[in-house]
Amino acid sequence: MTLTSKQRAFLRGKASMMEPIFQIGKSSLTPEIITAVDDAIEKRELIKVSVLKNCMDDPRSIAEMLGERTHAQVIAVTGRKIVLYRPKKKDSKIQLPQ
Repeated sequence: MTLTSKQRAFLRGKASMMEPIFQIGKSSLTPEIITAVDDAIEKRELIKVSVLKNCMDDPRSIAEMLGERTHAQVIAVTGRKIVLYRPKKKDSKIQLPQ
């Protein structure tokens, strides 16, 4: 699924009001975090993740790995905040603009 710039802007706007629901620390990405993020994306469709300062990995590389492993779109990486989106298979609550 490829998103247009208008759709990405729409999702970034929705995410700007959200608080991060996960924090990635010095242990970086563990299988447990990836599973938890995958479950959260399935329920919420759009989530925000925070990368703490004690994490030595680059937030962009973490975002790419999370996107690959959860089959989600990386909407934005701003500073140490990552926004991920994956539509639900049924009953999607977020209606993207055309």
